[in-house]
Amino acid sequence: MAGLRTAQRGAKKRPSGPPSASSARRFARLRILLRTPRRRRLALVLVLAAALGGFGAWALYGSDWFRIRQVKAVGTKVLTSDEVVAAAAAPMNAPLISVDPDAMARRIRARLPRIKTVEVVRSWPHTIGLKVSERTPELVMRSGGKYREVDREGVRFATVRTAPRGIPLLEMTVSDSPSLRRFGIDRLRRAAVEVTRQLPEAVRKDLKKVRVASYDSLTLELADGRTVVWGSPERGAEKARVLTALLKAAGDAHHFDLSVPSAPAVSGS
Repeated sequence: MAGLRTAQRGAKKRPSGPPSASSARRFARLRILLRTPRRRRLALVLVLAAALGGFGAWALYGSDWFRIRQVKAVGTKVLTSDEVVAAAAAPMNAPLISVDPDAMARRIRARLPRIKTVEVVRSWPHTIGLKVSERTPELVMRSGGKYREVDREGVRFATVRTAPRGIPLLEMTVSDSPSLRRFGIDRLRRAAVEVTRQLPEAVRKDLKKVRVASYDSLTLELADGRTVVWGSPERGAEKARVLTALLKAAGDAHHFDLSVPSAPAVSGS
């Protein structure tokens, strides 16, 4: 019986034979990896790279070293820097690396239509820089008792109480015009802007109003009561040259028709 109990106890012991085949293969790979100095260095480099990567991720996202502390805006003219910063709505104290520059730029332009371009720059370790440019008015349109500013692209971007000095008035009378259906109101506004930019500088300074009845019927009113039938925006450079010559040759005229620049008409002298 004693022999039987001894045998049973022996049967409960774990086998002390050689390691399993999988364990042997793992040890063999480790010995091969560390067998030469070059492989040992490679293993050390990999370990260090992993450690540095983990530390870098923690520093950028988890530490207080690179958090948003301030936002600065430059390039404003009519707007203030504070208005641009408020529109940016930067998440203060958030990781600087987490900022989405494109999303922030879109948010600023949506909230401040006067802004034409925005560049969002991370300035390490704690600052977001906003470099903006504003739209400038080429024409203004009456809107109730106020004025809507129109830029060189025909975009109505801001409403002001008083028309900016030296900016001509744009008057659109195209509600029944086939041009409205064909070109659309935005294209007709751009046509008006094109004409003002084609004018000689001396004439442009005297320009008070641009009337748009259709794409082919734009008329200019100058400060001294003279009118210029410009026609369409096409052949603008040629029309500008003809108008300059006519103003010199018939300075006392009050009406100029340049709709066909090769055959201009002058009246009211």
